[in-house]
Amino acid sequence: MFPNLDRRHFLGALMGAAGASLCRAEAAPLAAAKLSATNSNASFIHITGAGSNVLAVIGADGVLMVDGGLKERSADLLKLVAEQSGGRPVQTLFNTHWHVDHTGSNEALGKAGAKIVASENTRLWLGTEIDVGWQKKTYEPSPKAALPNQTFYTSGKMTFGKEQVEYAVMPQAHTDGDIYVFFPGPNILVAGDVVSVGSYPILDYTTGGWIGGMVNAQRTLLQLTNMDTRIIPGTGPVQTKADLQALNDMCNTLRDRFLKLMKQGMGPKEMIAAKPTKEYDEKWGDPELFIANAYRGLWGHVRELGGIV
Repeated sequence: MFPNLDRRHFLGALMGAAGASLCRAEAAPLAAAKLSATNSNASFIHITGAGSNVLAVIGADGVLMVDGGLKERSADLLKLVAEQSGGRPVQTLFNTHWHVDHTGSNEALGKAGAKIVASENTRLWLGTEIDVGWQKKTYEPSPKAALPNQTFYTSGKMTFGKEQVEYAVMPQAHTDGDIYVFFPGPNILVAGDVVSVGSYPILDYTTGGWIGGMVNAQRTLLQLTNMDTRIIPGTGPVQTKADLQALNDMCNTLRDRFLKLMKQGMGPKEMIAAKPTKEYDEKWGDPELFIANAYRGLWGHVRELGGIV
């Protein structure tokens, strides 16, 4: 969910700073960050430095993008996409979820007439005020032009130029509107923030995310991929199926541990003190936000989980 800059330090600052902002904490490094474009082949361009990973697919007459970075980087991002595509217009933009570091190009592209594709829940969140408790921040509704104009509830397919595109909702994982976008021809999967790199996943319980759904979403991606699939996470370097499997194993193990501690009557502070993540912390960093958010998300599912109350 956060830019590929230094997520571990950002999360530490987020936990300690009242009113921490999704964008403000990264504003200084982002101002200095350079956009970088890497060609997977002649048609697929992976762009970093915009606030989220962006995939641009170049067709004969236009461009398809998956995610659009932060609004503050949108002009530079779209300029780079135009340069890389020979001036072709962006015709289609996918939002993997509602967070502002992925939807910052919506307004500009919406005004330009692009088709903006997302889950229906993503459209609903973007169209309303959102009080994100774990950030101590309120997000205002997006302008009408920035709202997705083609939404879906389950899955879909389309053809863009010569490329087949498959996409589907992964309910209640990072948020309740996460989607993946898969290109079976080149075997490239854009996974959004269901795949985390270098720090524990963000479980945005305020908009429906929780660890059980995260585990299930990652399993969906594992079924979709093979050892040659290039997996583009929300931020960070391209991942492999082995990387995704390790992430899922960790999340699955910790889900079970967290549930056990909650059944013992522990609250988030007691769970953090119990150090249930200790063997993973060297790789994934400070676990406090992850544990606190997992706790809140699990409470939203106490009836189906059983044994907590």
